[in-house]
Amino acid sequence: MAGIIDEKTKKELKGILGKLPGKVDLVFFTQQNACPMCQQQQELLETLAQLSAGKIKLEVHDLLKDAELAVQYGIDKLPATIVKGARDWGLRFFGVTAGYEFSTLLETVMMAAAGKTGLSPQLEKIVRTIDVPVHLQVMTTMTCPYCPRAVRSAFQMAMANDLIRADMVEMGEFPTVAQRYNVSGVPMTVVNETHSFEGALDAEAVYLEVLKAVKPEQYGLLEEAMREAHGYRHVRRPEEGHVYEVIIVGGGPAALSAAVYTARKDLDVLLVAQKLGGQITYTASIENYLGLPNIGGQEMAALFRNHAEFHHYAQALGHKVLSVGVSGDTFTALLDDGTSYQGHAVIYCAGKEYSRLGIPGEDRFIGRGIAFCATCDAPLYRDRRVAVVGGGNSALTAVRDLTGFATHVYLVHRGESFKADAALVGEMEKMKNVTVFTSTVVTEFLGKDRLTGARLVHLDRGEPQDLLVDGVFLEIGLNPNSEALKELITLNERGEVPVTKENATALPGLFAAGDVTDNAEKQIAIAVGDGARAALSAHRFLLERSLTRSVVGAGDTGE
Repeated sequence: MAGIIDEKTKKELKGILGKLPGKVDLVFFTQQNACPMCQQQQELLETLAQLSAGKIKLEVHDLLKDAELAVQYGIDKLPATIVKGARDWGLRFFGVTAGYEFSTLLETVMMAAAGKTGLSPQLEKIVRTIDVPVHLQVMTTMTCPYCPRAVRSAFQMAMANDLIRADMVEMGEFPTVAQRYNVSGVPMTVVNETHSFEGALDAEAVYLEVLKAVKPEQYGLLEEAMREAHGYRHVRRPEEGHVYEVIIVGGGPAALSAAVYTARKDLDVLLVAQKLGGQITYTASIENYLGLPNIGGQEMAALFRNHAEFHHYAQALGHKVLSVGVSGDTFTALLDDGTSYQGHAVIYCAGKEYSRLGIPGEDRFIGRGIAFCATCDAPLYRDRRVAVVGGGNSALTAVRDLTGFATHVYLVHRGESFKADAALVGEMEKMKNVTVFTSTVVTEFLGKDRLTGARLVHLDRGEPQDLLVDGVFLEIGLNPNSEALKELITLNERGEVPVTKENATALPGLFAAGDVTDNAEKQIAIAVGDGARAALSAHRFLLERSLTRSVVGAGDTGE
């Protein structure tokens, strides 16, 4: 494994590691002839130790010969790396720390050398109040750009509290672990074997998830109190029976932008959404948003959320708007929990969601074998058989991502020809471990507790075929979440909401913004602009009809 780290990187590492503020011990467990990836990890750790000018000490142990020590450290998988500083903080890496996780290893070494968590004093104090044992297992892949952040948050928690242990577990190396916890997407964190959550959450959010698992009765109260204590959350609870000036439906960039602009106009606003962030939370990297080059989707969503929630408005999360009705100058939004809210104007920003096939087994196996993002989840299907459904660029890109990991990839497309770029089609045709089914549809997903296959029907012959696969990626596009408006306005042929250049609909008082509209360009920057324009239009509408207490003039932008 010579050259595991190139010379340029070694030079940079030598400068970094030589300045560590304290000593670090790396304790590595291996087993001769029983751990194919152990040699690669050992060479990586040896290189770090050699470059550290004595700041890093490496201990190598055999799992069988040093079984008692392995039990003390809680080692049950190989390769295993323990990072210790002045003491053992319970930081464990299981698997090879290459790819994106190499940066996590370096950051952990620096944290251990400094003996500091990097948490704010307030959060560190709160984390220390956890008085029951907590075991965090962060499921990662080396190709996941979100995963290092998830690991860092878990490790910060472990360093802050001796009752917390945190493991990074690389799923490509431990497929049985992935099966045990039904891991179909990364990063995923398992808490005490019973509770799990997905996404690259910051340490504050991880603390809340831990609290949800070990002390759920405190979770609800502290979630709001913690964020408000930081001074950036000023949203309030919704009130049934209260007539708001504006109701915003949705939680993506358009909705959050509309929240900022309506709140700055001093309007009485309610935002209703299932969750905050929208589709950008599924995007690995965003490079075309002005001022924020090369930012992760999760990080961008957090920035948008924090900015919006700094302002004063009401917010109802965790529920979907089933319908919007109007009577006179008052709109009513009905939620899926039976509650309803009223407002004089509505800004509808419900966005789009991944298209589904609507066939038996689909809802049951989403997250249990059915997935939507091959970029992050491809390594979970190493040495397994997978299928991709679709015929456009996203489908063929998913096939390309998966072929490097899966033993075989099946592409199922209902059409006779592909909609994808010719270059992608040509690239796929050269792949030896890909089988293509055209004029074929999936009619049912098979399995008991987890997906085991898909039932296909060949349209030209009408013959069914059961395809045995371990995973299916649905790459069939996005649908607008416009169902709630279908009785209120006329949607276009694609189910989108037609809007004017002021983001107004044909119904006075109803505005729409973002991907749910008939705007041809679906971009984050455009959605943000749409949300702002819709907010300003709604404000102007309310002023013209004397339906607002706001004294901010229509011409004032608030900027």
